[in-house]
Amino acid sequence: MHKIFILLKGKTQTFHPLVWVLLFGTFISRAGFFMSIPFLGIYLHEIKGYDNSITGAILGISFFISTFSSFLGGAWSDRFGRFPVIIVSMLLWSMMFIGFVFASEIWQFFLLNALSGFCRSLFEPTARALLVDVTPTDKRIDVFNTRYFAINIGGAIGPLVGLSLGSSKNPQMFFITAIIFFICGLLLIISKTKFTFSENNISHSEKFTLKSSMRIIASDKVFKFFLIGNIFTTGAYAQLDTTLSQYLGTENVGVYSFLFAANAIAILILQFPIVKIMKKYQPLTALKLGSFLFALGISGFGFSNSMILLVLSVVFFTVGEILCFIIGDVLISDIAPKHLRGAYFGASGLQFFGQSAGAWLGGMLLSILGINNGILIFGILSILTLSAYPFFQHGETLLKKEVDIRQNTKIS
Repeated sequence: MHKIFILLKGKTQTFHPLVWVLLFGTFISRAGFFMSIPFLGIYLHEIKGYDNSITGAILGISFFISTFSSFLGGAWSDRFGRFPVIIVSMLLWSMMFIGFVFASEIWQFFLLNALSGFCRSLFEPTARALLVDVTPTDKRIDVFNTRYFAINIGGAIGPLVGLSLGSSKNPQMFFITAIIFFICGLLLIISKTKFTFSENNISHSEKFTLKSSMRIIASDKVFKFFLIGNIFTTGAYAQLDTTLSQYLGTENVGVYSFLFAANAIAILILQFPIVKIMKKYQPLTALKLGSFLFALGISGFGFSNSMILLVLSVVFFTVGEILCFIIGDVLISDIAPKHLRGAYFGASGLQFFGQSAGAWLGGMLLSILGINNGILIFGILSILTLSAYPFFQHGETLLKKEVDIRQNTKIS
């Protein structure tokens, strides 16, 4: 860990001040988010008494909304500017968390978590775009690595703070999260007046919609198979946030918090060495390995009576997460035409469908099979995760053919 901090210090000394504002805002907002949202499933089921299928649907609606609004954040930031969109998203997110404090009906929880997904779809692409705007090309890899590092530091701290403050039983925790997001919004407002940057490098010509993004997917077979496979892996990722928390329940909330923190800590430790090793291989090869490790980790969640096996499962799950999500972005940047990168990254937002479906399916399996059938429940989810493998394999085959054709064309 000490070596990682030394590495980060050497690579981040020349960042634009706005980068540090965004990274700090990312850290405290993620910590605040994970103080409350991971415990929402336990709160809804154990305290409010909602059925597991209803709880899973409420948790999944956030991902569902993000799927179909993921194209809006980047397009609106191009039209209205980065700061207006990102500030509005943070302040709206803060109001959403206040709503959780006073919510008492099922429809209210559905509406609020849907709003959370909408805010995320505004914030995430706009924050990434702003980081690119103020960062030279040769520093962007370092910026996004550091951002991922900040996200997971927040992810490690948030659940532990939430556990100590009783987030699974106390809705007032959402008010604390709201204050944190409001502070982030104010920080961005102050930054807008204090720092300036050139927007000459922001493209206003490339505006994409759901229709045009679907047309891109249909015309690029490699990207299409990658995206289908990624839907299965994002569905797998949803199980840690949703199904596992419901499965362990209030009596094991300490175990769940430890596992959630272990996931974040494992990312911090393994992220840099794993990405360094996998640079030697084709991205789709890494994605195939990632889907297998995701499935292996999920299958281990069913053995909740063994803490050692649970921790080992989280490690496998974490390596799969690193491979599928970090290397997935590398693949998109490799296959996307330069003038259509924004559209490709926007279209990749369809992966949130996997998280929505995964959260809902996990809740349904818990309701139908019962809490005592963990091995069967997570076994089914593991098999579904492995469904990503043939899509990644087919995409890799098509990509190799395209490379061979281009090489043969150059030779001739």
